[in-house]
Amino acid sequence: MANAERLAEIMQALASPVRLRILSALRIQPSTVTELGEMLQVGQTTLSNHLRLLRHLSLVSGSRDGRHIHYSLFDDHVTELLDEAIGHLEHLP
Repeated sequence: MANAERLAEIMQALASPVRLRILSALRIQPSTVTELGEMLQVGQTTLSNHLRLLRHLSLVSGSRDGRHIHYSLFDDHVTELLDEAIGHLEHLP
């Protein structure tokens, strides 16, 4: 039961186009909030809120470098999850 609830939370997080764009950008390279904002044309407050949720769900991690936090995908499983979803999308009519 707990696994089903946790998985549902993750799937809900993936239902946001902004969060999917964040994950896709981090798939290419680790980035700060400022760098993500420039790449995705999304405000810093919005990005920070989304990143907080993605960190809570262990989809991204952050490493501090002075005043900046460099965000990256949590592990290879997140990359595989994105690849599988994109692969599925390519097979839809």
